[in-house]
Amino acid sequence: MKYHFQDGPDFRFEAAFAGERRATDRFPIEREMRYKVVSKRSGNEAGAGQTVNFSSGGVMFSTEQMLIPGKKIELAISWPAQLDSKCSLKLLARGRIVRCENSKAAVEIQQYEFRTLGAHGLAL
Repeated sequence: MKYHFQDGPDFRFEAAFAGERRATDRFPIEREMRYKVVSKRSGNEAGAGQTVNFSSGGVMFSTEQMLIPGKKIELAISWPAQLDSKCSLKLLARGRIVRCENSKAAVEIQQYEFRTLGAHGLAL
């Protein structure tokens, strides 16, 4: 089976922690997740968290680490739906960190794909 990354939306995802400045609706979905900040200079920084909400252009999640806005990031998120009501899925996404404060980070999703969860779970 071959997987292809899909391009994200054309508009910019801006996560607002106070007030409503979003171009799209967000949905409160709490799921287990893993992330890896991709950096050529300082290596890869990895961690785990839980999603707080999703929109069509991004995701907000809890994190114990302070993540630097502008950095590229890869996410693996446990997806709530199953393939053919039998097989667990994960959402793999690539994007950039747009905000991090109060132990929450917001990411603009630029590419994504769904994969079966498999034996490696949420490993990136």
